[in-house]
Amino acid sequence: MNLIQALDQQNVKQEMPVIEVGSTVRVHLKVKEGSKERIQIFEGTVIAKKHGGVNETFTVRRISYGVGVEKVFPVHSPNVVKVETVRKGKVRRAKLYYLRDRVGKSAKVKEKL
Repeated sequence: MNLIQALDQQNVKQEMPVIEVGSTVRVHLKVKEGSKERIQIFEGTVIAKKHGGVNETFTVRRISYGVGVEKVFPVHSPNVVKVETVRKGKVRRAKLYYLRDRVGKSAKVKEKL
């Protein structure tokens, strides 16, 4: 068991980004295309956080060209360079899966002041 915990500690990021469900975030990702590497930004609303420790993930949803797109990001992945919080949302749920069924203004999350 100690070996597994030691491996987990090596892969954990020291500076944890503050990610809250309902907030709008901008995730900076490393993308490899052939031999080149660039940073791609994915901005959307955090609809879920799962697990904890090394396996912790968060799901970000956005509407792109009229189609809902969701991506699941591991918090401690080396491909996730940075997570910026654009605005904080006021929500009363841990998972915002109900936003999948909504379109337009009803799919927005109120801002926390």
